[in-house]
Amino acid sequence: MAKTDSQIFAFLGTDEARVKEDALRLARQLTPPENVTFGLEIVHGAAESAEHAATIVRQVIEGIQTLPFFGGDKTVWLQGASFLAENLIGKTATAQAAVDRLAATLEAGLPPGVSFILTAAEIDKRRGFYKKLSTWGKVVTYDLPDTSKTGWQEECMQIVQRRAGLRGMKFDPRALDLFVALTGENSRTLDMEIDKLSTFIGGAGVATEEDIYAVVAQTRAGIIFEIGDALAQRQLPRTLELIDRQLRNGESPISILLAAIVPRVRSLLVAREFDELHGVRVSGAYGSYQTSLKRLPESATAHLPRNKDGSLSVYPVFLAAKACHRFSLSELKSGLRACLEANLKLVTTQTDQRTVLSHLVINLLKRPASSS
Repeated sequence: MAKTDSQIFAFLGTDEARVKEDALRLARQLTPPENVTFGLEIVHGAAESAEHAATIVRQVIEGIQTLPFFGGDKTVWLQGASFLAENLIGKTATAQAAVDRLAATLEAGLPPGVSFILTAAEIDKRRGFYKKLSTWGKVVTYDLPDTSKTGWQEECMQIVQRRAGLRGMKFDPRALDLFVALTGENSRTLDMEIDKLSTFIGGAGVATEEDIYAVVAQTRAGIIFEIGDALAQRQLPRTLELIDRQLRNGESPISILLAAIVPRVRSLLVAREFDELHGVRVSGAYGSYQTSLKRLPESATAHLPRNKDGSLSVYPVFLAAKACHRFSLSELKSGLRACLEANLKLVTTQTDQRTVLSHLVINLLKRPASSS
């Protein structure tokens, strides 16, 4: 955000890395290097109690009203304010009264030469403080894609393409799919891995799947993806090896089942059904597969998840469609039932959980792929 006539700036959202980076960049713009000692006052906003929240607000107001001893401009940064959210502390009368005092100070106008920066991961958007922020100054929101909702992969793909483009780099379509699957939604991780890739391929260029496997770190999201991918490829030893690695790293069997195995089996089943019943197969990038499904009667795609704009959100199915031919339709239906049975065993019996997971994977993958 460039410096403007406004004196109040707010950077909000769950993408804390980008929020902090942009706020820091602005703070440096507003505070000359020779005046940074007295011209920048940072008040940490992580409140441990309602009384602590009131103390934090008091420090902010005092900072706004106290001009630098040696003159010059001043910036007060309320960093990582936690009590603006709808949480136990933020709901207290003490914290809300403190926020009202801060609102009154900002609404009255800041002294000449004084700027205020607010950063917060969460903020209660129903309250007057949030509703007035944009009228007082400039507000920017950076939220991470919500991986609990459909369509987050597509959102991540757009973010990755935009950030890679700033470095003059592009992705081969299959490499982009793999990169998003391995890195997940964290912006700091995305930037680190994009930087590493850019260096590896020599700056501007096209990153391939081979480049991704050679450079990108194995995050938890990446390992979860690899388990599902090995399963889809019917690689039994590899699947068991990856599962064992995650178990040694402290991942629970139920998490592996629900995050890696069940979603992939379900997606394989859906992809196989579209293949057999409607002849929909992967013939290019994700957009091409999505378009093929859009051409089907609405009754055939009514059960598929959709994005906010109503478009089909079938990225996991697209990934599965590349490998669904390795399984028969009956195998996948039986496999999904086996997943349900394993889930029940994990949560309701005393059977060794590692054994339950291993038996499930072996039964899913031991049979040779059907030619049907």
